[in-house]
Amino acid sequence: MGTENPGRPSFPARPSATPFAAAPPAVTPFLSSGPVAGPGVSSFRPPPAAPPNTLPSVSSALPAGSDGSGFRPTPPARFNDPSVSSPPTTHVPPTGGPFQRLPTPPFPSMAQAPPARAPPVGPQPGQYFPGQVSHSPVSFRPQPPAVPMGSPPQRASYAPPGVNFPQPSSDSSFSAPRPNSQPSFTPVDSTYRSARATLQPPMPGYATMPPNAVSQMPTTASLFPSHQGSYVPGPPGPPPAASPFPAHQGGFVSSSPLAATPGLHTQYSAPPVGVMQNLAEDFSYLSMGSIPGSIEPGLDLKALPRPLDGDVEPNSLAEIFPLNCHSRYLRLSTSAIPNSSSLVSRWHLPLGAVVCPLAEAPEGEEVPIVNFASTGIIRCRRCRTYVNPYVTFTDAGRKWRCNICSLLNDVPGDYFAQLDATGRRIDIDQRPELTQGSVEFVAPTEYMVRPPMPPLYFFLIDVSISAIRSGMIEVVAQTIKSCLDELPGFPRTQIGFITFDSTIHFYNMKSSLTQPQMVVVSDLDDIFVPLPDDLLVNLSESRSVVETFLDCLPTMFQDNVNVESAFGPALKAAFMVMSRLGGKLLIFQNTLPSLGIGRLKLRGDDLRVYGTDKEHALRIPEDPFYKQMAADLTKFQIGVNVYAFSEKYTDIASIGTLAKYTGGQVYYYPSFQATNQGEKLRHELLRDLTRETAWEAVMRVRCGKGIRFTSYHGNFMLRSTDLLALPAVDCDKAYAMQLSLEETLLTTQTVYFQVALLYTASCGERRIRVHTLAAPVVADLSEMYRQADTGAIVSLFSRLAIEKTLSHKLEDARNSVQLRIVKALKEYRNLYAVQHRLGGRMIYPESLKYLPLYGLALCKSTPIRGGYADAYLDERCAAGYTMMALPVKKLLKLLYPSLIRVDEYLLKPSGQVDELKNIMKRLPLAAESLDYRGLYICDDGFRFIIWFGRMLSPDIAMNLLGPDFAAELSKVTLSEQDNEMSRKLVKVVKKLRENDPSYYQICYLVRQGEQPREGYLLLSNLVEDQIGGTNGYVDWLTQIHRQVQQNA
Repeated sequence: MGTENPGRPSFPARPSATPFAAAPPAVTPFLSSGPVAGPGVSSFRPPPAAPPNTLPSVSSALPAGSDGSGFRPTPPARFNDPSVSSPPTTHVPPTGGPFQRLPTPPFPSMAQAPPARAPPVGPQPGQYFPGQVSHSPVSFRPQPPAVPMGSPPQRASYAPPGVNFPQPSSDSSFSAPRPNSQPSFTPVDSTYRSARATLQPPMPGYATMPPNAVSQMPTTASLFPSHQGSYVPGPPGPPPAASPFPAHQGGFVSSSPLAATPGLHTQYSAPPVGVMQNLAEDFSYLSMGSIPGSIEPGLDLKALPRPLDGDVEPNSLAEIFPLNCHSRYLRLSTSAIPNSSSLVSRWHLPLGAVVCPLAEAPEGEEVPIVNFASTGIIRCRRCRTYVNPYVTFTDAGRKWRCNICSLLNDVPGDYFAQLDATGRRIDIDQRPELTQGSVEFVAPTEYMVRPPMPPLYFFLIDVSISAIRSGMIEVVAQTIKSCLDELPGFPRTQIGFITFDSTIHFYNMKSSLTQPQMVVVSDLDDIFVPLPDDLLVNLSESRSVVETFLDCLPTMFQDNVNVESAFGPALKAAFMVMSRLGGKLLIFQNTLPSLGIGRLKLRGDDLRVYGTDKEHALRIPEDPFYKQMAADLTKFQIGVNVYAFSEKYTDIASIGTLAKYTGGQVYYYPSFQATNQGEKLRHELLRDLTRETAWEAVMRVRCGKGIRFTSYHGNFMLRSTDLLALPAVDCDKAYAMQLSLEETLLTTQTVYFQVALLYTASCGERRIRVHTLAAPVVADLSEMYRQADTGAIVSLFSRLAIEKTLSHKLEDARNSVQLRIVKALKEYRNLYAVQHRLGGRMIYPESLKYLPLYGLALCKSTPIRGGYADAYLDERCAAGYTMMALPVKKLLKLLYPSLIRVDEYLLKPSGQVDELKNIMKRLPLAAESLDYRGLYICDDGFRFIIWFGRMLSPDIAMNLLGPDFAAELSKVTLSEQDNEMSRKLVKVVKKLRENDPSYYQICYLVRQGEQPREGYLLLSNLVEDQIGGTNGYVDWLTQIHRQVQQNA
């Protein structure tokens, strides 16, 4: 990302009439030969080319010798059935002949090796190809004993010669700017079948065979397990009856093998294990051949990889390094660290980590708190690493060696303990810092530059006419009052308020008063703070005054008709009040700032800007005032959360900068009305105020010698090259960072990472949360791919793509995502191109099988999709700020939402209903998943879209919606009705909300065919379909595969 030349197209031009996966013009079959006399090392040589279109000679003689096998190949079966046409003679394999002879292996041969282009017969763990063998002592995949292989299952993966693949839609199809304000969508018929229904093979469930293909003879079960990563399904149903002729395998005919049992020789002897073992297919793949007689790709849509189980947290490192911190705190984009810069250059995907330092602990676990008291915190005196499970003790326990920089440190007397016979401390079970990857130290006074600050909440509230009419002020006042008892830090908590329209209103809430006093300042050019000591008060002392103010606030401005907004001066005033202590500033903004410093103007209406080099300027702050204010706020430990409400443009790009650089977040409520979005605002504000918060924090990530983090991505201010300033942190914030090698070659076998977050807890303690992780160093690119973490890679991709939109066109950001995926898959393909006949197959590591789909979903996400008409400017910028801070699990759910069907569950009698989790089966995000007789819920973590099929039973609709069941659903609110079916649906919705309490999901109801509402609510979430001129999943895969094959 960021290295591409913006002046050039990111992808090579597509050839106009080149078959996508054409078969070779002439197929030269392998000729089998028996064992050769005499011992020796097998040497595999390519067969001599046979003359095209001629029948190869057949030889069945075996050379004699002491090591020769007594097994003779059988001649090919004869075609005696006149009703069946013979297969092409050029494809008949011989049973013996002048093929380069192989010396006899020193042990019994294996069964038939898989023919070219056949799918893998089984996973081959631990197999490394010549030139890519890892020198790390860590073995991720132990090698199993040699097992004879049976015949691979039948697949059709060749594209017939002369059949052209469809030309994928160009990148400009990501929707050019359009003058209309709503995105257009591909119409769908009543059965909701995709417009490209011909993508499905004629027989669902397996790839279509060529018309003249002959059915495969049934074979006995192989002892070798099937390859888990193969996404080409086998033929459904029982095998056909035994046929007198062999099966057609990807372009040539092979004899049916016998049952694969140990020690049994079959017609073709495999090369010796260890010499030709690299022929095993250690990858997953999709067959990309065409359907005969059609230009459509022969992909079974049901077989495409989809993340229907959501984000699966990686656990490979936990098995090797059980003392590591949990992956929800720290995730690497690959758990195998490259040992050289050349290996990094071939990786192509982001190399880095995603850190969520305050993530909620796994169920049943807690982060232990350690207080060293008089000893002081044990740290390396050179690199300042905190003591952790990977340090080693020597010299009878008097010294310890740092795992980051290898320096020997003295053990303080109060921390000394003797070592047992194995070199472990005898008190290790009483030392959680030496047994757990995550720990929290209580910091002594030397870690404080001032006394720990109290939790402080300051509210800056817009009271202009639009804020009053929307009901926002009433909801905010009621919510704050309802959670005063739950604010963390009692009895130290501080609170204060400022309201503004064209003037600024301060409130004296001194505890001696019976009701608050309002002081109005109308001079916007020279802001000053009246009563500086009484605007921030201790909540426990001034509780009654604060409650009186919150009761009066909604009516205090109910007759206000002021349409102006002096937001900039009000922000400066809040900064002046808070600068002594710091804290959290919550901004409720409803109107575009129009007066005083920081005033903004409407922009983004000029369609001619979109698609040009000036387009990105719309997504960055217009006025430098906001970035400068963010820097000042961070310096004084003030974090900002922005709550934006408006049906008009309010320049989130500028205002959101305050949250971006202070470690905060942006909450966006477009066209807010308390009647329909009040509950969402109430829940999210309540969580913001009551969740545990780390105050005045700084974070640093240390790593082993030879590597370092070079770039950081998220909502924070970078105080130095590697120190992140975070005035307020909580469990819903994550930060991404990229890694680079400082040395040409790493000589260590393990690399260590340590995240340290120094912060003030709400209870007033200064603490240090430390997460430590170890990862192996490898010299094998295939091992890096094998240990890749799709979730971490997509998180880095998302942040890099969003940042790219701030300096480039949207199309450039989308192209950069696709280009890096193509480069990575091309590099991975090159690893296997020599040892395997890949042909038209799209191969990828099992660990990255979902990466292309998430890449497509990212390109269709709100921050970078389409152009002018595909998302409002404020909506696009707000989504960008939100995604920059999301943890991995929440981000992946936003990109690929859950789609579940609920009508079948609602119709079951209560006594027969299984547990609720049994109905949470996710469906592919495609129109074909929608039955027009069904009821579905789409959940992206931020909202629920409940879709009513056109032919859904009226009884269900009436039970769920009551008398409004026939009304336009945009005017209907889902509420619990007095019947069992409605209660069950409410139970489902409640359960889904409990699974992710970070945000409150409002229910949007939509009926099939209700346009444009159905289009922008549901159809835009069906990322696998061609919507609004964008690629569907099949087209996306085809486009990626085609570019991978170019110059591969």
